[in-house]
Amino acid sequence: MRTLVVRLDSAGDVLLAGPAVRAVAASSSHVTFLCGPQGAAAARLLPGVDRVIVWDAPWVGLEPPPVRPAEVETLVETLAVEYLDRALVLTSFHQSPLPTALVLRLAGIGWIGADSVDYPGALLDLRHQRGPHRHEADAALDLARDAGYAPRADDPGGLAVLPPPDVRDLVGDEPYVVVHPGAAVPARAPGVDTAVEITAALREHHRVLVTGGPDETALTAAIARRTGAEDLGGRTGLHGLAGILAGAGAVVAGNTGPAHLAAAVGTPVVSLFAPVVPAERWAPYGVASVLLGDQRAPCADTRARTCPVPGHPCLSSIRGADVVTAVDSLLSRVEQRPTTPLTNRGVIA
Repeated sequence: MRTLVVRLDSAGDVLLAGPAVRAVAASSSHVTFLCGPQGAAAARLLPGVDRVIVWDAPWVGLEPPPVRPAEVETLVETLAVEYLDRALVLTSFHQSPLPTALVLRLAGIGWIGADSVDYPGALLDLRHQRGPHRHEADAALDLARDAGYAPRADDPGGLAVLPPPDVRDLVGDEPYVVVHPGAAVPARAPGVDTAVEITAALREHHRVLVTGGPDETALTAAIARRTGAEDLGGRTGLHGLAGILAGAGAVVAGNTGPAHLAAAVGTPVVSLFAPVVPAERWAPYGVASVLLGDQRAPCADTRARTCPVPGHPCLSSIRGADVVTAVDSLLSRVEQRPTTPLTNRGVIA
């Protein structure tokens, strides 16, 4: 059986689909993953994925591309030659799978399952109902199970990525903590001054590496300059960042992709969590974590991309001492981290 898994939004969303993907891979001869540009690097790291197809869907994101019939036709043709038997469309609780399902039907996929609150007509064979208060990773796995895909008995559970590269040339041999101050959604990132206070406080007790993507190098450089932390902003791609996070004692990050990447490599997370989305659905999954931030702030559940409250109080209220205490509590726990890697076919190596 050849199966398509679809998750069209961010890298963090794709990483949270990992347990469901491995369940699909356990009973499929081939797994194709359809994702958007923001999720492509993460999709290529998921155990169980054989092929990644990238498409910028007009119904995903706040700045989606226009609908171009020729591009839709090209996607339909690309999927048709994959000879796919079945598909699972993974979405967040506020998204509809039906536009995607229509494209998949046009590509000749005979069986499609998804969570849908809307009547799907002939677009879905399994109209699954998402359980209340389910974490995004659990919700995706619920759908996979009800579609007939069960994880292997020896699957370790949790998030996972392919084994990260050796990054000792970047991080050295001394223990360290990572601060990742940026986020693709501004409302989910601490302000620069808050990030500086956190990093400076940690520097009094730990070696600190500051990480960020290629478009965050000015931010990481400013924080490193003001605190004396080591700046690794823009030094790696997502796979290299996985290596940096895997070697850390703990990672301090907002509700953003690197927090989920840290969870995927088994590293404890101090989550600076802005409540614009519910923590019960998006908190770090499957690892020890401490959640900081005012979860009752006025911005709660607004899904705002830019903080609607002056001063960004849900995160600016976090003090450096709070983060030091959280990091030290995680470092003091005796955790059994995953040590058995997963191959790219989802088989325990």
